[in-house]
Amino acid sequence: MMKRSICSAVAAALAACLLAAGCGKASSTEPSTKETAVPEPLPQVTIRTDKGDIVLELAEDDAPNTVANFISLAEKGYYDGVTFHRVIPDFMIQGGDPTGTGSGGPGYVIADEISPRLRHARGVISMANAGPNTGGSQFFITHVPTQWLDGKHAVFGRVTTGMDVVDEIKQGDKILKVSVGRKRSHPYQPQVMRR
Repeated sequence: MMKRSICSAVAAALAACLLAAGCGKASSTEPSTKETAVPEPLPQVTIRTDKGDIVLELAEDDAPNTVANFISLAEKGYYDGVTFHRVIPDFMIQGGDPTGTGSGGPGYVIADEISPRLRHARGVISMANAGPNTGGSQFFITHVPTQWLDGKHAVFGRVTTGMDVVDEIKQGDKILKVSVGRKRSHPYQPQVMRR
């Protein structure tokens, strides 16, 4: 009798396990109703100059701190009224120094964010620096591919509209305003290192 009770209990437990397993996950052949996250669009800024507008898409996925730094400075009006203090035809235009000398900056530096996915092609924006991990506010936009700068300067975006303006900029031309047209839904607070 006791043997029959044990067998009945084992059979009941086995049946319960099989029933629970059958009620678990849906078949893998059924389509998933889970929503996939759509990535937020990349940030976009406009550099308004006395020659016209330059629209840039910023590579936040590859250079998040560099993009946070640029957006943070732009939103504070840091670049407004600053000149392109260095222009080398068929190479690049450089701005972002409020002193106009090439040695000014925001009083801090940021670490380089070198991405193998981002190369110095025509029309990229990249951080100017005086050596590794010395970028701050100065940036340059390339006229032509400059592959010798890959691995030395942090590319953080590209021109989407206004390369004709980039090509017309001369030394001393002004940045009237840098405005952020689109950004992602989080704070843009760069990680900085004091000098």
